[in-house]
Amino acid sequence: LSTTLTTKYCAHDHPMLKKLKISLWTLAIVTVIMGAKFLIHTWGVEVFSLNALFSSAIAGAIFIIGFLLAGIIADYKEAEKIPADMRSSLENIWEEGKFFSRDKKEFDLAKMRERIVAIVRSFIKGLGHEGDHYKLEPCIASVNELSESYAQMEKLDMPPNYIVRLEGEQAAVRRSVLRVYHIQRTQFLPSAHVLAESLALGIVFLLLFVQTEGSPESVVLLGFISYLLLYIRQLIRAIEKPFRQGHDTMDDISLFLLKEFEQQLTQSSEAKVATLSAQQ
Repeated sequence: LSTTLTTKYCAHDHPMLKKLKISLWTLAIVTVIMGAKFLIHTWGVEVFSLNALFSSAIAGAIFIIGFLLAGIIADYKEAEKIPADMRSSLENIWEEGKFFSRDKKEFDLAKMRERIVAIVRSFIKGLGHEGDHYKLEPCIASVNELSESYAQMEKLDMPPNYIVRLEGEQAAVRRSVLRVYHIQRTQFLPSAHVLAESLALGIVFLLLFVQTEGSPESVVLLGFISYLLLYIRQLIRAIEKPFRQGHDTMDDISLFLLKEFEQQLTQSSEAKVATLSAQQ
């Protein structure tokens, strides 16, 4: 227990340990499996004979697990683009609001800033531990609130084509949030997950009880195959929900672009308040 807690504590401080978390976890399990194999061979309870069907079963298991991993990676690669797309759309909305407020001083630019910051903050919060990594309903509500700023712009005679363009950016943000919400709430081919899990654990079980000569090479080979299967199994679990903020691995998709944008908006607001205070 103390070793686990120490490793977890260090993972928060050292990026290298975050990268190696899955590997270290798998190595610990494989070490136990290799020790169990040694005891099983010593006690003479290896009940399965090695034949050609066994190697075919291993190849089939690796193929099916690889198929599942390929499907999840496709979603992961798509999800990697979402933070940049969201920031691009939100920044376009903010820039249009700033330019419009130069001519129309009565436009409530501070309220638009507040709504954009609320979108970013609720998105990050919903993907953290507090939001169980998927509670994005408040973020969707914040995106919808941008329509109030558009309505004010329309009343202040903003050209209709500009309003349409801003609504398009709002729709793009909403689409990105809903896509993340869907990815986080659903599991890619649940039946395939069950098959992959059962195959990986079944192959490891068979390896434990298959007859070997007890040489170090056979134990190492068992460890290698077990490491491959268990590592891929754990990797699938780590990346099937790519926006898991706050975990001790580096496999979750970074939201630094949105965090930087939020910081810029907050700093610009504070600088404006400081300027007004100085003028008074």
